[in-house]
Amino acid sequence: MDHSGHRKRLKEEFLRRGVAGMHDYHVLELVLFHAIPRGDVNPLAHRLIQQFGSIHGVFHATYDQLLAVEGVGPSAALLLQLIPAVSARYLEESASFDGQVVSYWQVRDLLMPVFFGRRDEVAALLCMDNKNKLLCVRELGSGVVSAVQIAGRKVLETALSANASRVLLAHSHPGGVASWSQTDIDTTLRLHELLAAAEVRLVDHVLFAGDDMASMAESGLFPPWI
Repeated sequence: MDHSGHRKRLKEEFLRRGVAGMHDYHVLELVLFHAIPRGDVNPLAHRLIQQFGSIHGVFHATYDQLLAVEGVGPSAALLLQLIPAVSARYLEESASFDGQVVSYWQVRDLLMPVFFGRRDEVAALLCMDNKNKLLCVRELGSGVVSAVQIAGRKVLETALSANASRVLLAHSHPGGVASWSQTDIDTTLRLHELLAAAEVRLVDHVLFAGDDMASMAESGLFPPWI
Protein backbone atom coordinates (compact mmCIF):
# COMPACT_ATOMS: atom_id res chain seq x y z
CA MET A 1 0.00 0.00 0.00
CA ASP A 2 1.29 3.47 -0.90
CA HIS A 3 1.39 5.68 2.19
CA SER A 4 3.15 8.59 0.46
CA GLY A 5 -0.08 10.59 0.31
CA HIS A 6 -0.55 10.43 4.09
CA ARG A 7 3.07 11.39 4.69
CA LYS A 8 2.78 14.31 2.29
CA ARG A 9 -0.39 15.58 3.99
CA LEU A 10 1.18 15.46 7.46
CA LYS A 11 4.30 17.27 6.25
CA GLU A 12 2.22 19.95 4.54
CA GLU A 13 0.09 20.40 7.67
CA PHE A 14 3.23 20.88 9.78
CA LEU A 15 4.67 23.41 7.32
CA ARG A 16 1.37 25.29 7.38
CA ARG A 17 0.81 25.58 11.14
CA GLY A 18 3.47 23.66 13.06
CA VAL A 19 2.43 21.01 15.57
CA ALA A 20 -0.36 23.12 17.10
CA GLY A 21 -3.54 21.07 17.22
CA MET A 22 -1.89 17.91 15.89
CA HIS A 23 -2.43 14.62 17.71
CA ASP A 24 0.60 13.29 19.58
CA TYR A 25 0.74 10.23 17.35
CA HIS A 26 0.79 12.41 14.22
CA VAL A 27 3.71 14.39 15.63
CA LEU A 28 5.51 11.12 16.34
CA GLU A 29 4.78 9.97 12.80
CA LEU A 30 6.55 13.06 11.46
CA VAL A 31 9.59 12.16 13.53
CA LEU A 32 9.52 8.49 12.59
CA PHE A 33 9.34 9.31 8.85
CA HIS A 34 13.04 10.23 9.07
CA ALA A 35 14.06 6.90 10.62
CA ILE A 36 11.61 4.68 8.72
CA PRO A 37 11.49 6.04 5.15
CA ARG A 38 8.80 3.66 3.85
CA GLY A 39 5.61 2.10 5.10
CA ASP A 40 2.88 3.03 7.56
CA VAL A 41 4.31 4.25 10.89
CA ASN A 42 0.91 5.22 12.31
CA PRO A 43 0.46 1.92 14.23
CA LEU A 44 3.97 2.30 15.68
CA ALA A 45 3.26 5.88 16.78
CA HIS A 46 0.10 4.63 18.55
CA ARG A 47 2.07 1.81 20.23
CA LEU A 48 4.66 4.27 21.51
CA ILE A 49 2.03 6.60 22.97
CA GLN A 50 0.21 3.63 24.52
CA GLN A 51 3.43 2.27 26.00
CA PHE A 52 4.82 5.53 27.41
CA GLY A 53 1.65 7.59 27.89
CA SER A 54 2.60 10.74 25.94
CA ILE A 55 5.23 12.30 23.71
CA HIS A 56 6.96 13.42 26.91
CA GLY A 57 7.07 9.80 28.03
CA VAL A 58 8.39 8.62 24.66
CA PHE A 59 11.23 11.15 24.71
CA HIS A 60 12.07 10.21 28.32
CA ALA A 61 12.24 6.49 27.55
CA THR A 62 15.65 4.86 27.48
CA TYR A 63 17.20 3.48 24.31
CA ASP A 64 16.60 -0.09 25.50
CA GLN A 65 12.99 0.66 26.45
CA LEU A 66 12.36 2.04 22.98
CA LEU A 67 13.93 -0.97 21.29
CA ALA A 68 11.59 -3.21 23.29
CA VAL A 69 8.58 -1.72 21.45
CA GLU A 70 7.59 -3.74 18.40
CA GLY A 71 8.61 -1.92 15.23
CA VAL A 72 11.28 0.30 16.81
CA GLY A 73 14.72 -0.37 15.36
CA PRO A 74 18.10 1.15 16.25
CA SER A 75 17.64 4.12 13.88
CA ALA A 76 14.23 5.06 15.29
CA ALA A 77 15.39 4.61 18.90
CA LEU A 78 18.45 6.78 18.25
CA LEU A 79 16.36 9.51 16.64
CA LEU A 80 13.90 9.53 19.55
CA GLN A 81 16.85 9.88 21.94
CA LEU A 82 18.41 12.62 19.82
CA ILE A 83 15.37 14.92 19.79
CA PRO A 84 15.38 15.83 23.53
CA ALA A 85 19.19 16.04 23.54
CA VAL A 86 19.19 18.54 20.65
CA SER A 87 16.30 20.43 22.28
CA ALA A 88 18.32 20.77 25.49
CA ARG A 89 21.27 22.14 23.50
CA TYR A 90 18.95 24.61 21.78
CA LEU A 91 17.56 25.78 25.15
CA GLU A 92 21.08 26.13 26.53
CA GLU A 93 22.25 28.31 23.66
CA SER A 94 19.04 30.35 23.68
CA ALA A 95 19.36 31.02 27.41
CA SER A 96 23.03 31.99 27.41
CA PHE A 97 23.76 35.64 28.03
CA ASP A 98 26.49 37.84 29.42
CA GLY A 99 24.96 39.98 32.11
CA GLN A 100 23.33 40.19 35.49
CA VAL A 101 20.71 37.77 36.76
CA VAL A 102 17.82 40.10 37.53
CA SER A 103 14.72 37.89 37.37
CA TYR A 104 13.45 34.39 38.02
CA TRP A 105 12.66 34.13 34.31
CA GLN A 106 16.41 34.23 33.71
CA VAL A 107 17.04 31.69 36.47
CA ARG A 108 14.51 29.37 34.86
CA ASP A 109 15.94 29.85 31.35
CA LEU A 110 19.51 29.31 32.52
CA LEU A 111 18.79 26.16 34.50
CA MET A 112 16.09 24.47 32.43
CA PRO A 113 18.61 23.09 29.87
CA VAL A 114 20.39 21.25 32.71
CA PHE A 115 17.22 19.36 33.64
CA PHE A 116 15.43 19.13 30.29
CA GLY A 117 14.93 15.56 29.12
CA ARG A 118 16.73 14.05 32.13
CA ARG A 119 15.18 10.93 33.66
CA ASP A 120 17.24 10.99 36.86
CA GLU A 121 17.41 13.65 39.53
CA VAL A 122 20.08 16.28 38.94
CA ALA A 123 21.68 18.98 41.07
CA ALA A 124 23.31 22.14 39.68
CA LEU A 125 24.90 25.36 40.88
CA LEU A 126 24.42 28.78 39.28
CA CYS A 127 27.52 30.87 40.09
CA MET A 128 27.59 34.69 40.16
CA ASP A 129 29.80 37.54 41.31
CA ASN A 130 28.74 39.95 44.07
CA LYS A 131 26.60 41.93 41.60
CA ASN A 132 24.71 38.87 40.34
CA LYS A 133 26.70 38.76 37.10
CA LEU A 134 26.53 35.24 35.72
CA LEU A 135 29.81 33.34 35.85
CA CYS A 136 28.70 29.83 34.97
CA VAL A 137 26.19 27.05 35.53
CA ARG A 138 27.77 23.80 36.72
CA GLU A 139 26.15 20.40 37.16
CA LEU A 140 26.92 18.93 40.58
CA GLY A 141 25.77 15.39 39.93
CA SER A 142 22.91 13.17 38.87
CA GLY A 143 20.93 10.43 40.53
CA VAL A 144 20.42 12.71 43.53
CA VAL A 145 17.51 11.40 45.58
CA SER A 146 17.09 14.52 47.67
CA ALA A 147 18.93 17.63 48.72
CA VAL A 148 20.41 15.69 51.64
CA GLN A 149 22.67 13.89 49.15
CA ILE A 150 24.05 17.09 47.64
CA ALA A 151 27.58 16.97 49.05
CA GLY A 152 28.65 20.15 50.77
CA ARG A 153 32.25 19.68 49.66
CA LYS A 154 31.22 19.46 46.01
CA VAL A 155 29.12 22.64 46.31
CA LEU A 156 31.96 24.53 48.00
CA GLU A 157 34.61 23.35 45.54
CA THR A 158 32.41 24.30 42.59
CA ALA A 159 31.71 27.78 43.97
CA LEU A 160 35.38 28.46 44.73
CA SER A 161 36.62 27.13 41.39
CA ALA A 162 34.27 29.59 39.65
CA ASN A 163 35.46 32.40 41.93
CA ALA A 164 31.82 33.00 42.84
CA SER A 165 30.62 35.39 45.51
CA ARG A 166 27.00 34.28 45.21
CA VAL A 167 25.53 30.94 44.22
CA LEU A 168 22.08 29.52 43.62
CA LEU A 169 21.52 25.82 44.21
CA ALA A 170 19.02 23.89 42.08
CA HIS A 171 17.84 20.33 41.84
CA SER A 172 15.11 18.46 40.04
CA HIS A 173 12.30 16.05 40.90
CA PRO A 174 11.42 14.37 37.57
CA GLY A 175 7.84 13.22 37.75
CA GLY A 176 7.47 14.73 41.22
CA VAL A 177 6.08 17.97 42.59
CA ALA A 178 7.83 21.27 43.21
CA SER A 179 7.50 21.30 47.01
CA TRP A 180 10.09 21.27 49.77
CA SER A 181 10.61 18.62 52.42
CA GLN A 182 11.97 19.49 55.85
CA THR A 183 15.10 17.59 54.90
CA ASP A 184 15.56 19.86 51.87
CA ILE A 185 15.25 22.92 54.09
CA ASP A 186 17.61 21.63 56.79
CA THR A 187 20.22 20.63 54.22
CA THR A 188 19.99 24.00 52.49
CA LEU A 189 20.55 25.84 55.76
CA ARG A 190 23.60 23.65 56.44
CA LEU A 191 25.00 24.46 52.98
CA HIS A 192 24.29 28.15 53.60
CA GLU A 193 26.46 28.08 56.73
CA LEU A 194 29.22 26.09 55.00
CA LEU A 195 29.41 28.54 52.10
CA ALA A 196 29.19 31.59 54.37
CA ALA A 197 32.33 30.43 56.19
CA ALA A 198 34.12 30.69 52.81
CA GLU A 199 32.55 34.13 52.15
CA VAL A 200 30.20 32.78 49.50
CA ARG A 201 26.51 33.61 49.82
CA LEU A 202 23.90 30.99 49.01
CA VAL A 203 21.12 33.26 47.75
CA ASP A 204 18.47 30.65 46.96
CA HIS A 205 17.62 27.02 46.37
CA VAL A 206 15.20 26.27 43.53
CA LEU A 207 13.45 23.03 42.72
CA PHE A 208 12.35 21.96 39.24
CA ALA A 209 9.52 19.47 38.70
CA GLY A 210 8.43 19.29 35.08
CA ASP A 211 7.48 22.82 34.05
CA ASP A 212 7.18 24.03 37.65
CA MET A 213 9.91 25.80 39.60
CA ALA A 214 9.79 26.54 43.34
CA SER A 215 12.11 29.02 45.05
CA MET A 216 12.99 29.06 48.75
CA ALA A 217 13.61 32.82 48.54
CA GLU A 218 10.21 33.43 46.96
CA SER A 219 8.70 31.24 49.68
CA GLY A 220 10.26 33.45 52.38
CA LEU A 221 12.92 30.96 53.50
CA PHE A 222 15.71 33.23 52.22
CA PRO A 223 15.91 37.03 52.02
CA PRO A 224 14.99 38.46 48.57
CA TRP A 225 18.04 38.75 46.35
CA ILE A 226 16.55 39.88 42.99
